[in-house]
Amino acid sequence: MKRAKLLIVGQVVCLTLIVLSLYLGRDRLTRLRVPSFHEHDDPDSPATATGPPNQTSTSATPFKSALLGGDRIATYIDAIMDANSTVLPRLECPPFPVARYEYLKLRHGDSAPIQFFFALDLRECLDLLPRLIGSVVEAIRYLGPKQCALSIIEGPSNDGTGQVLAALRPALDALTTTYYFKSTSVSSKVGDRIARLAELRNMALQPMLDDKSRYSTNTTVIFLNDVAICLDDILELVHQRRSLGADMTCAMDWTYAGANPTFYDVWVARTIKGDAFFDIPPDGNWNSAWNLFWNDAGTQSRFTAHQPFQVFSCWNGAVTFTAKPIIEKTITFRAARTDVGECFQGEPMLFAKDLWFHGYNKIATIPSVNLEYTDGNGKRIKDDKGYTSRLVGEGHTDERIEWQLEPPAQVRCQPNWENQFWQPWNTGLT
Repeated sequence: MKRAKLLIVGQVVCLTLIVLSLYLGRDRLTRLRVPSFHEHDDPDSPATATGPPNQTSTSATPFKSALLGGDRIATYIDAIMDANSTVLPRLECPPFPVARYEYLKLRHGDSAPIQFFFALDLRECLDLLPRLIGSVVEAIRYLGPKQCALSIIEGPSNDGTGQVLAALRPALDALTTTYYFKSTSVSSKVGDRIARLAELRNMALQPMLDDKSRYSTNTTVIFLNDVAICLDDILELVHQRRSLGADMTCAMDWTYAGANPTFYDVWVARTIKGDAFFDIPPDGNWNSAWNLFWNDAGTQSRFTAHQPFQVFSCWNGAVTFTAKPIIEKTITFRAARTDVGECFQGEPMLFAKDLWFHGYNKIATIPSVNLEYTDGNGKRIKDDKGYTSRLVGEGHTDERIEWQLEPPAQVRCQPNWENQFWQPWNTGLT
């Protein structure tokens, strides 16, 4: 009897550890009927979750730094700064249609305001740095180093992520671009989780407020999660924001809940009708995950044709947006005002909601940009959904968006899958 009890206890402990690792770690959703509410990256990196996270946490896991040697750091720096380097593995990106983006290159003098502000919150993503930061460096070179700035906030990392990011400074200085780097102990594991994630995002944007003379309301913010992203993915998001006259553009991010790719950012993304990108019934099953935009034929048609479509909210791994409401201090990332009845939701969804409230009503998802969160699955998703450069290459014609200037009257609230309801879009705003 005692042995049987110990066996049961052991099984419970193992199951608890598995569930905890899914919630806190970098693993992906592996079941459809009961999706786990874990994140696609470390909990202290403000990436949106596949499902509603816990609103508050009370404990933090201590981190012990595992320092990298100087030679290893140098290897990562070389891989990041050299687009042709093969010294470290990373997603291979094809050549892109140069003519499509040539107009984005700025030819102003050195005194012109910085036009492109890259912002990232990163932690525990050392293996991804050659592709992720390597693509950012490629974009900075392409757009013009003096017209770009890069701001990275690094949370506590025990894999050497912070060491490599700090060691980038001499190379970026030599590139003559502006680099802001800061390590922080701010953790979403303590207190109001969404509030901490919002704080981290705001920290990444703070240099624009600290040095306003170098930025303008025409500056474009390029905010990236820890995604396997190519240069053409970044340029396409910037291009579409300019071409469409959009206030914000988002990629499409995916995970593998089995053999087929599943849209990832379902907790944050809402269509222009205010609904989720796919239906999740109250029992929480994801059996309809591949039936995107099931109740919006117009959006579904544009998605299938790889044409931009208007949404109420999105983030989806990578975004561009106008710096104007940030510089003017009109909008910041924040947590929900649940005390006045506002739906508990992620900080990116609240950011989009505030954009609408202040008249920034042109938000679009760009389905030609498809991202995942590891190099290996990044290749899989691009093989499945298409590389951006090929989707917008020869024979492709950009279609305009007939913008809907009024938000949907109501938006689906999903504090958790079992408690879903519709709420006026502007609840909690005055």
